[in-house]
Amino acid sequence: MKILFITDLYPVLEYEETTPRTLYNFVRDWESFGEDVRVLKPNFLLNSFVRKKPYYKTGLYGKVFNANYVTPFWGNIKNKTGDFLDKSFDMVVAHMPSGILYANKLGLPFVAGVHNSDIEVLTNPLYCFYFKSALLEALRNSKAIACRSYVLKNKLLKLYPEFESKTFVAPSGIDENLITADFHKIDIKNLKIVTCANFKKRKNIDKLILALKGMDGVELTVIGDGALKEKLKRLDNSVKFTGRLDNGKVLENMRGNDIFILPSVGETFGMVYLEAMASGCITVCTENDGIDGIIQNGINGFTVRPDIQSIRNLIEKIQNFDEQKLAEIRANSLGTVKKYTSTQCSREYLEAIHKYIFK
Repeated sequence: MKILFITDLYPVLEYEETTPRTLYNFVRDWESFGEDVRVLKPNFLLNSFVRKKPYYKTGLYGKVFNANYVTPFWGNIKNKTGDFLDKSFDMVVAHMPSGILYANKLGLPFVAGVHNSDIEVLTNPLYCFYFKSALLEALRNSKAIACRSYVLKNKLLKLYPEFESKTFVAPSGIDENLITADFHKIDIKNLKIVTCANFKKRKNIDKLILALKGMDGVELTVIGDGALKEKLKRLDNSVKFTGRLDNGKVLENMRGNDIFILPSVGETFGMVYLEAMASGCITVCTENDGIDGIIQNGINGFTVRPDIQSIRNLIEKIQNFDEQKLAEIRANSLGTVKKYTSTQCSREYLEAIHKYIFK
């Protein structure tokens, strides 16, 4: 099958560091399964500038065609791509609002991949003038809707229950080689807690620091960097800040800690939670956000409201668990993450595409 993959959330060059690789991994795996995949990246220049992404001229880079736009979503994408779109594609997989809107103009059967950005377009009054109606039309025209998490599926179907019959979840997976069962023993009297994020307001690192401040038997390590760094460091001088680390060092830190907490909001999925689970951390995510649904509260990890008191209450609760309870949660977490390997998630996504496109 010849697949056109359209999204702005894709690295133009393979080793580009500033773009998440979650969608790249789907394409990589599908190619290993024998599919022929080409990628079209509609790139809104102002958005790239704001997010400090590298600039690439409009053109073909290997299997990726980068098409730059000053005004997002308007105009005929074929005017930018030359003969790239003249190839006989069987279908389209489109992620993010720009990808979905362009897919709707091509006249090919397509699957719409829904992220948190799409829910924002459908619910934020700022987008009601044009983008909301255009995106809604595209979702109605799609053969299927692939939500990137259970939370996003629930949010979408609450808004538009008529999409129930063609909506499924397409989560990302982790490299199975990163999964370890070699857990150190947790010392409940000296809990080692770690978090990892870009220091943005919605990550709520400040609330985590303040929740743990002054607690006995708790030490916190914060991995990451960003504009809020100095402000965060002033909140509690006992917190260890490592700065930004490469992925190998992040995983090494996780394996040396007991609990991973990131009370972030507005997450599409959150690969860092799977990485923490794979590293043996008892993992805590935000209630009704991101990876909630894969993490089941009190069974294979915990969900928490993103406020200071709720986080503090949860840690106090964990401090009162016995060794057997903690071992049970870690074992369940390991069992869960083994079901969410990159290969397995990519295969299930591809099988769903075949089901809906060719039914």
